Amino acid sequence: MGEQAVTGAGGAPAPERTPDPTGEDAAAAGGTTTPGGAAAPGPTSAGMTADGTPAAPADVSGAGMSADATPPAPAGAPASPGPQERTSDITAGPGGVMTDEAGVVTGDLTLRTGYADGQVTLRVQYKDADEWYAVTGGRAPLADPAALDAVHTVAVALLNRPEG
Repeated sequence: MGEQAVTGAGGAPAPERTPDPTGEDAAAAGGTTTPGGAAAPGPTSAGMTADGTPAAPADVSGAGMSADATPPAPAGAPASPGPQERTSDITAGPGGVMTDEAGVVTGDLTLRTGYADGQVTLRVQYKDADEWYAVTGGRAPLADPAALDAVHTVAVALLNRPEG
């Protein structure tokens, strides 16, 4: 990005805002500038380095954060829950619900959202039938089993289309 001069009286650039024709700026010259444009002494790196070795170790392992992982349970906490499931009766819309085993199923269905071994799985059956079918694309990792209710609520909202 280029520099832009700020004009002073009569349209001339203000002396303290005149662009440096060499492209050097005050930080590269050794600090900040005074109102007259002279370099003022001071730190130039703010404690950071670019493309170099940091002045102090930067290891932050164990900072209490993790991504895509379930943190270990605190000592004395109950063990993580085993398999869980939620069910709701739904009415599939005109396009139905695509399943791995039976293709598209339509009409009055029961949706089951199950959680086991870190995975959430959606299955449907014709209402009051015995056979369950896996919803195509209805399997995903779920790190926190407490999120099962939210996943089930979203699945019902997406698949229940009684008005078409």
